[in-house]
Amino acid sequence: MTPDAVASYLQQHPEFFELYADMLADIYIPHPHGGRAIPISERQILTLRERGKQLEAKLREVLRFGEENDAIGEKVHRLTLSLIGARDLSTVVSTVHYNLREDFAVPHVAIRAWGGENAVAAPELAAASDSTREFAASLAGPHCSAHPADATSTELFGEAAPLLKSFAYIPLRDAETFGLLALASEEAERFYPEMGTVYLKRIGDMVGAALLRNLATT
Repeated sequence: MTPDAVASYLQQHPEFFELYADMLADIYIPHPHGGRAIPISERQILTLRERGKQLEAKLREVLRFGEENDAIGEKVHRLTLSLIGARDLSTVVSTVHYNLREDFAVPHVAIRAWGGENAVAAPELAAASDSTREFAASLAGPHCSAHPADATSTELFGEAAPLLKSFAYIPLRDAETFGLLALASEEAERFYPEMGTVYLKRIGDMVGAALLRNLATT
């Protein structure tokens, strides 16, 4: 019989362990962390302890993720309240910059919105280039990358562009794409393709709503 066949038989006939309990007590197998032999029952206890340690490690990881999400959620909440209180475009822009820099530690933030003469109220919202508009419209959602969008990097980040190593681009949409929120860092691992984008999308939705509200009154 093959080892797999033996294992399958024992799984299908658990009564074997009751019928041959005395024999099992006399079986000794190598210790997993040493050369000495130990009873099979002790080996089972060691296995259960190892599984317990693995479960504890997973639980600690889940708790850590939960605490991190709670912290991010609180930061998003503060940003939401600040944007609700913003009464003009200039305040919306300064609020986004301040909260993302101070709460989220994002060193480089750029906002573009089109569809009106916004530069008077907020110079950063001056007319965006066609390439920036096309790039924003092409995004299905927040996009994180170690590479800049070729045609937009200098336009968005100016002289800092050559020093930046990770990027997050968030399209601002209502019925159509009307703007772009771009984040960047000198740290290569700050934004990366596999990172979750749930909170980035929520931030984009809130920033977009605040901009639209004030664009309508400008």
